[in-house]
Amino acid sequence: MLCCFDIGGSKTVVADMGDDEMPVIRRRQITPADDYAAFLETVKAMAGEGRTPVGISIAAVINPHTGLARSANIPCITGRNIARDLGEGLGRPVFVMNDANAFAFAEAKAGVGVGHRHVLAVIIGTGIGGAVVIDGKVMSGATGNAGEWGHGPASAMRTGTPLPAIECGCGQRGCVDTLGAARGIERLHEHLHGLEIDSFEILAQWHGGGEQATRTVDVFLDIVGGALANTVNMVDPSIVPVSGGLAQDGPLMEALDLEVRQRCLIERSERLLIPVRGGVESALIGAAIFAREAYHAGNS
Repeated sequence: MLCCFDIGGSKTVVADMGDDEMPVIRRRQITPADDYAAFLETVKAMAGEGRTPVGISIAAVINPHTGLARSANIPCITGRNIARDLGEGLGRPVFVMNDANAFAFAEAKAGVGVGHRHVLAVIIGTGIGGAVVIDGKVMSGATGNAGEWGHGPASAMRTGTPLPAIECGCGQRGCVDTLGAARGIERLHEHLHGLEIDSFEILAQWHGGGEQATRTVDVFLDIVGGALANTVNMVDPSIVPVSGGLAQDGPLMEALDLEVRQRCLIERSERLLIPVRGGVESALIGAAIFAREAYHAGNS
């Protein structure tokens, strides 16, 4: 039985997972995001006693060479080697991976990506994220940022729409993430029509054929579809699992899938984007499988 965690900026979830790949959640607790000592103690207490490896999915980028973390949502772990520090505190092996990578790994190993050699998993919700799994291995890249397709410049070339250059949380301006996530739909609607409406209402109006909402969603599809098609051209996946709040809107994902396939270098006749639930369960599954495989590889 493996112990696995999903650690975000607001909450930490711990679960146990056996060979059936079904995590059983044991406990949830607030993440001490600003106090590293408290962070370590919280994870240690939640993990409990044991000798089996611990797998952690966390909202952070982990440098593949140094093991150091960088996180906007959990600032106390930035510059820290949490796998080493937690491993010393727990007295057992700890394996840490980025939450988007954990989601991608779960889908490639135990989800809709099973049987696919090239998987590009994307998150479209509060923010935009992604990860790449090739031949069963997560591609971390030189700095741990592989698959982060939301942090290039946004453009709307098909519709020819001028876009606002909004400051992104990553420190750049005009990223796809600023206009392609749920908040981005709201920003686009205000930019195009001068109206402040939440994304749920905008999408409801779009479903009903509203003219202004249709214009907003068309520009949204242009931005996100163009950026995602560019990523698909580079990675060349055979499937793209999509999670996040916007992924649960079926018509929107159908429209985005069509937009992406029409803008790919090679014609794709079959659906590429497959909405999945994702969330905590996928993160836990990915972290557990990652820990199991890494532990066995290190002891073989």
